[in-house]
Amino acid sequence: MPGTRERALRYLFRPPATDGAALLALPWHRPLEEWDPALTIDVPQRGISRHVVRFVAAEGHVYALKEIAESLARHEYALLSQFEEEGLPAVSVLGICVDRPGDQQAILVTRYLEYSMSYRYLFSRPRGDHSAEQLLDTMVVLLVRLHLAGIFWGDCSLSNTLFRLDAGTLAAYLVDAETVDRQPSLSPGRRLYDVELARERVGAELLDLQYGGLLPEGIDPIEVSESLPQRYAVLWEEVTREEVFSREEQRYRVAERLQRLNDLGFDVGEVELLDTPEGVRLRVETRVSEPGGNRRELFRLTGLEVQERQARRLLNDIRAFRAYLEQKTGGPVRETVAAHQWLAEVYQPVVDAIPPELAGRLAPAEVFHEVLEHRWFLSERAGRDVGTSTAARSYVATVLPRTPEELTTPSVIAKRP
Repeated sequence: MPGTRERALRYLFRPPATDGAALLALPWHRPLEEWDPALTIDVPQRGISRHVVRFVAAEGHVYALKEIAESLARHEYALLSQFEEEGLPAVSVLGICVDRPGDQQAILVTRYLEYSMSYRYLFSRPRGDHSAEQLLDTMVVLLVRLHLAGIFWGDCSLSNTLFRLDAGTLAAYLVDAETVDRQPSLSPGRRLYDVELARERVGAELLDLQYGGLLPEGIDPIEVSESLPQRYAVLWEEVTREEVFSREEQRYRVAERLQRLNDLGFDVGEVELLDTPEGVRLRVETRVSEPGGNRRELFRLTGLEVQERQARRLLNDIRAFRAYLEQKTGGPVRETVAAHQWLAEVYQPVVDAIPPELAGRLAPAEVFHEVLEHRWFLSERAGRDVGTSTAARSYVATVLPRTPEELTTPSVIAKRP
């Protein structure tokens, strides 16, 4: 109509808003698919999306931009913000751009998840040593964690999940939350419906991998996907069941259950013991946030920020190093003193041994974990402990060069045309 004015573009960024300021010069008024390729970055390892998605770099950071309906963008922005505040394993959201010219959809902006890989990339890597079963188990852990938080995903699939190496295993992160519905708790029927949707999607994705020649021989896509509900049921039962035992068993049975939950990757909140005619009934509140006890402890001692299983491995090495120091000095050594000495004399030399041309192949903490594994292998072969320094030199010379480069912000920016 004459006299009407286009609405001005609006941006909504989460703190620190300075991150979003670096993106303001981008051509938000134009459809994403029409953006100049010189403004975007190619990310070959990314998964498949039904929306237009582009990656951009600004001031040393990489961001993912997804074009979706404004209502969905606002919904996903709010949910991902909640997830981040609660420590749930999901990508970190930066903001949204709305009120774009014409009938254009909104753009959701998320921060790039360092060292993350799509399931397709995991199977296409020259070192593709992660099985379909391992990916499925990792995704089931994520689904159980979300369900404990009252989150119905509605679109659980390998494509909507990113994976990161964590001390030789995998950790899974939710990528797409536009179909998510959150309630105080989920009914068994709602949970099982979510699992059924996941089973169907995973089966189709594994069949697609097989068709593309990426699935290892001997893996039946249907058989693997059909096992998902049972894997989920076993894990859900393990983290939510109540136990009844005699008072004489109380102490070790409680410790055993809590250790089992920790081994599965779950933190424990409140522990409740009830006296009943049948015996002592144990109820355990399983925390839904990404486990962080080991991470927080390692950061307190060393200032290193790593993933949970990596932190557990590094803490074990610190404890072994502390025992070595106490044996050497003939007296007690404070934990903080041992940790700082370990950082300077053990960990940092391994990280410094990585040549510049191999930096970015793995996260430094993952390199250290693999060096410890390599040390064990070399020591077994030699019949004696070869030491971390020798293992690090051998690992850098023979193993790390064969490891494909993972997707990090520096490596992505370096590939920019």
